[in-house]
Amino acid sequence: MEKIYLSDSGPKVSPAVYGFYRWNEPMENRAAAMERIINLCLELGINTFDHSEIYGGYQCEELFGEVISQRSFRREDLVLFTKCGLVVPNPGKPEVRVKHYNTSASHILQSVDNSLRKLRTDYIDIFLLDSLDPVSNLEETALALSQLKRSGKIRNIGVANFRVFQHQLLASYLQVPIVTNHIELNLLNTSALDNGQMDYIKQRYMRPLAASPLAAGRIANGQDIQAVRVREKLTEIGLKYEADMESIAIAWLVKLGALPLIGTTNEQRIRNIANSFSIDLDLQDWYELYHASKGTE
Repeated sequence: MEKIYLSDSGPKVSPAVYGFYRWNEPMENRAAAMERIINLCLELGINTFDHSEIYGGYQCEELFGEVISQRSFRREDLVLFTKCGLVVPNPGKPEVRVKHYNTSASHILQSVDNSLRKLRTDYIDIFLLDSLDPVSNLEETALALSQLKRSGKIRNIGVANFRVFQHQLLASYLQVPIVTNHIELNLLNTSALDNGQMDYIKQRYMRPLAASPLAAGRIANGQDIQAVRVREKLTEIGLKYEADMESIAIAWLVKLGALPLIGTTNEQRIRNIANSFSIDLDLQDWYELYHASKGTE
């Protein structure tokens, strides 16, 4: 895969990004699964990996760092995202009583140091705030992010799940650009096209990261009316392009300029996503899928 700029301010990333946001689900031999997924991604040209302090019960970053440390990688050949903000209860975190957001300066600074240690790296390519805590002092939050960037611990700032006004609000406190916004976007959830998120992201010369690009498997297996309708149209259009329906679903996102944020551990599904980049979806095919999603023209 040819690397592309995430925004007009950089950095370069692979057109698809692998994220560990679904690794909270139980799985056998997580270390072996981690190594298998990393190897597959690199084979397919996906060198960009998305983490969070909470993924995998607060364990994915450390596991990833261990796997990577056993291989002869140049650090600059990998692009690493991580984030903080969302805090969830976990047996290893007895101090966390309730799911909440924390984007305070102290939490951000501590989270970055923990992530650097666990990932076994000196810097994070893109550090994101996952949602915005309305209680935090936003001026202190922005100051902490700027301090981390000046120190070299983080190289770029991003956000995840920010509404347009939240995005604008944080940007107004920063003197450096926000380079991406992780948003949920797929053929079964096109709300970002209606609520202004996509428009604002493009206005800021950024590419969105489309989380849950296959709707957590619902596109392939969902039995609700919308999923069935979209799946039928994907299958029909897939015949035209001689491609799997999941590849067509991702090609629909790529046509928007979005980068799919892969979460599945299913190898064939990952390959289907990678195959989508060879598909140049016709404009009217794109709209047929959009109408199928909406259930109306």
